[in-house]
Amino acid sequence: MPAVSGSRLRARLERLARFGGLPGGGVTRSCWSPPHEEARAWLLGEIRAAGLQAWVDPAGNVFGGLGTATFDQARPVVLTGSHIDTVPEGGMLDGALGVIAGLECLQAVHESGTAPARPLAVAAWSDEEGRYGSLFGSRAFCGLLDTARIPEMASVDGERLVDAMARAGFEAARAPEARAPAGAVAAYVELHIEQGARLEEGGVQIGNVEVIVGVRRTRVVFHGQADHAGTTPMERRRDAFLGAADFALRARELVVAEGSGRSVTNFGVVQVHPGASNIVPGRAELVHEMRDPEAAVLEALARKTAALAQEVARGRALSVELRPMSATLPAPCSPRVQAAVDDACTALGLSCRRLYSAAGHDAQNLAQVTDAGMVFVPSQGGRSHRVDESSDWADLERGARVLLHTLLALAR
Repeated sequence: MPAVSGSRLRARLERLARFGGLPGGGVTRSCWSPPHEEARAWLLGEIRAAGLQAWVDPAGNVFGGLGTATFDQARPVVLTGSHIDTVPEGGMLDGALGVIAGLECLQAVHESGTAPARPLAVAAWSDEEGRYGSLFGSRAFCGLLDTARIPEMASVDGERLVDAMARAGFEAARAPEARAPAGAVAAYVELHIEQGARLEEGGVQIGNVEVIVGVRRTRVVFHGQADHAGTTPMERRRDAFLGAADFALRARELVVAEGSGRSVTNFGVVQVHPGASNIVPGRAELVHEMRDPEAAVLEALARKTAALAQEVARGRALSVELRPMSATLPAPCSPRVQAAVDDACTALGLSCRRLYSAAGHDAQNLAQVTDAGMVFVPSQGGRSHRVDESSDWADLERGARVLLHTLLALAR
């Protein structure tokens, strides 16, 4: 039986963390940025050094194959992976664990001389974090990319995807060519840190994901009237920021009161225009995000928060625009993959718990084209998307061992 190397897993994770590493800890490695492209080149070198075939598709996805250098429906691949891009001031494990552990598993199989019945591959999906478009690379691979939107896709600060990809040597218009042939992936398993505290608080070693939440993102723009902040009487002001602030507070209350109990909402981006201390804000923009593991709940919350935005605008003599940014449906994981994960934990003597993923992942796109599942390891303090994101090294190695057993079972 092949065995993963915990020391090699750790060394690669620590090396990857240097690309975009921050002085005080943590990583900023946005997709297509110079640190990301340096990390891509390093990863391709590591894939080849592990004895695997390496290639990159038109969407910027990086692959390493054992027994294959392509995706072919005549020889379906058992696939694993995650992403190497990060959020600003993020941690070293989010995404990186799934890529590096997947590489370690394939290298262990190669070095052992084991010959699975199906080929194996590991993927590093591009722009999972959504700087230019959420889960971009896996959307392209699964044929879920809206081709017409590619020219208008941009970051929050206005940088266009086509320009960012061009700087990195890619042509955005060709990204849809990354679509894999139907039936070319036999199964997909993604190892990830939980990014929450359920496993740690429950003293459980492995999480077996049953469903991945759906995510809705909407740009909410309140329009008022810019005026002199000193000479305009309070009762005459049409302050767009106050409308945005009122909406944010009331939308949170609505989601807590009328959601499923698992529903969450966030306002992580706020822009006020013209943005001067002596001018009443004439325009305020929010990016509103909601998540829930049930599609019907998300749809109901979307209707209710849209009505709330209009109510807030009317009450403050403002107008409001709601611009949908993305809508990802909840993704149930495959019973076949879940059973393989359970069996792996039993064989390894590890405790395991079924749970839902409160974060979006590339696995939810793969779930639309093949049997897909996820393996979670505990996050210390539930911390993620921050510089002090961490997990115990022993937990990371345990996760890699479960991944290896699961991949081999699915490749029989």
